[in-house]
Amino acid sequence: MDTTDTLIELSKTMPKTELHLHIEGTFEPEQMFAIAQRNQVKLKYDTVDALKAAYQFTNLQDFLDLYYQGMSVLLHEADFYDLTMAYLEKVHSENVIHVEIFFDPQGHLSRDIPFEVQIKGIYNALQDAQLKWGMTSKLIMSFLRHLSEESAFETLEHAKPFLNWIDGVGLDSSELGHPPEKFLRVFEACKNLGLKVTAHAGEEGPPDYVWQAINQIGVDRIDHGNRALEDVKLIEEIKKRDLTLTVCPLSNLKLCVVNDMKDHPIKHMLKLGLHATVNSDDPAYFGGYMNDNYASLIRRTGINKEELLQLAKNGITGSWMKNTTKEKHLKQLHALFK
Repeated sequence: MDTTDTLIELSKTMPKTELHLHIEGTFEPEQMFAIAQRNQVKLKYDTVDALKAAYQFTNLQDFLDLYYQGMSVLLHEADFYDLTMAYLEKVHSENVIHVEIFFDPQGHLSRDIPFEVQIKGIYNALQDAQLKWGMTSKLIMSFLRHLSEESAFETLEHAKPFLNWIDGVGLDSSELGHPPEKFLRVFEACKNLGLKVTAHAGEEGPPDYVWQAINQIGVDRIDHGNRALEDVKLIEEIKKRDLTLTVCPLSNLKLCVVNDMKDHPIKHMLKLGLHATVNSDDPAYFGGYMNDNYASLIRRTGINKEELLQLAKNGITGSWMKNTTKEKHLKQLHALFK
């Protein structure tokens, strides 16, 4: 019988992927404060401790206010590089071997930060992580769904010179009132350019948003997807299409998608045969990186060794890595679980 502590240790040492991560959501208070000082940007907070206290928000709006405060200090290529590299160093120390990260260009373009400045900083950090540690990555440009489809099309134009650096497009920000179908044509244009597509759906939005993501957008993956469990036919459709769900446990807890981690549906998702994965979403704000998410699930939901292995496997098979790379990581994973 494996103890909780044994399973937590195993979750730390096993090779992991992260498929749902917003790079702007990795801004630790110390780094935000340091870059603000470097760029002479005035924050609402006079000290790191005051800023840290603000991270203890209790609702979505307070989180978003803080999130956009963090964005405001990112002005130069070096800022985007430093933010991305700090995240990569952290997850490398947690045995994350592959990351697929979102960035929100509209949040920076609206501040007159050129697309080129953003993507060069992020991409160069991803390249350096591969050279240093062999960590592989995919970069996903996300459209902000509270903005118009026209704004998304404008962003796509900015992105066109850099398409060889971008692997996919996503859809994030406030879900309610902004269904996936609002972005139907822009996603079609992205697919025609050879980009993978994914969308946040079924976090706070209804199961219908997940149906739209599948049937109208034709997503390759579903981000979150919790509320898909309310619709039996939808569960079957997700399974039929072999779609991966990028689930974010600590984020779900912090944003009250679940009220207690013991009630998190990830065990149930696995039991239903859904390809659920573990991810950290906005780890600086939501209480932890990959190892913290796994530890919380092990402690509170009682996932067992087989379920832990399945979650890690789903993270590898649900990634956009080459099949040969997936096979290599799966071998390493299985060797640990013997």
